[in-house]
Amino acid sequence: MVSRKTLSLNFFKPVIEFEYQLQQFDKMFTGYLSSSIIRQINKLKDELYELKKDIFKSLTPLQRLYLVRQSSRPTTLNYISYIMDEWIELHGDRGGTDDPALIGGVGRFDSKTIVFIGHQRGKDTKDNVIRNFGMASPGGYRKALRLMQHANRFNFPIFTFIDTPGAWAGIDAEKLGQGEAIAVNLRQMFSLQVPIICTVIGEGGSGGALGIGVADKILMLEYAVYTVATPEACAAILWKDSAKSLIAAEALKITSSDLKILGIIDTIIQEPLEGAQNDPLMASCILKNELISNLNFLLTLSGEKRKELRYKKFRNIGTFYES
Repeated sequence: MVSRKTLSLNFFKPVIEFEYQLQQFDKMFTGYLSSSIIRQINKLKDELYELKKDIFKSLTPLQRLYLVRQSSRPTTLNYISYIMDEWIELHGDRGGTDDPALIGGVGRFDSKTIVFIGHQRGKDTKDNVIRNFGMASPGGYRKALRLMQHANRFNFPIFTFIDTPGAWAGIDAEKLGQGEAIAVNLRQMFSLQVPIICTVIGEGGSGGALGIGVADKILMLEYAVYTVATPEACAAILWKDSAKSLIAAEALKITSSDLKILGIIDTIIQEPLEGAQNDPLMASCILKNELISNLNFLLTLSGEKRKELRYKKFRNIGTFYES
């Protein structure tokens, strides 16, 4: 259970305060309460649980974005630690850099050897500076490509985990070929013979997410978001006012339910109440079961069939009909 101190979402503060008061009341008067008062307290706890379910069921797109930006949200390395039987991180793009914002390695998953790749955010300010807030550089995408080519050579399935506000947009990134690195990854991922399963675990933003987002199956955690640009950036571009990010978030269709309807993702992974950060172990178990199911299905297909379906999947994204 994550400490309440890490959850500072304004819409949830009244619930946290009431829950805290109930806990303090329990501690102060344990053993001194009549059975009727205990029943009333238990009734209040049940009502509180239902209230939390209703709140999280009706989160706005912008509230979901704030939720997945919480520092307590599980990262790629957290999920890898829970779902892999054993694993080792591999480093470097063989071109002189090793980007800590995009990590990868080899692991044992359900008795199979797989290659994993994912964005890695920090857990505090110092760690975030080291990880560049999960915004990968060209070297990070080239490292990912090296690992994917390794997987293809040895017939290892690939798991990717998206959790980034976008690729690093600094001048140095452009000098080092950020756009080219992401474009090459997109092209190469369509040509890989092995199964690829992508999971959006937090914030999936822009080309930084797409750089490891071409897959046979795209899974998305219930409260995660996946968007062409952050709502703040979209509002600043369209209305020259970042304060209109709420309108932008609604228009962008960034939630898992919206993206499932649009056919951009395949499966919504249910999260524990209050989000994956409230129970990372349970969230990892649910995700692991979905990964096993999807991987077993993909392994029944030939490499050529997977490539064909992958290509058709992405060609169909954005298709619409006018009457």
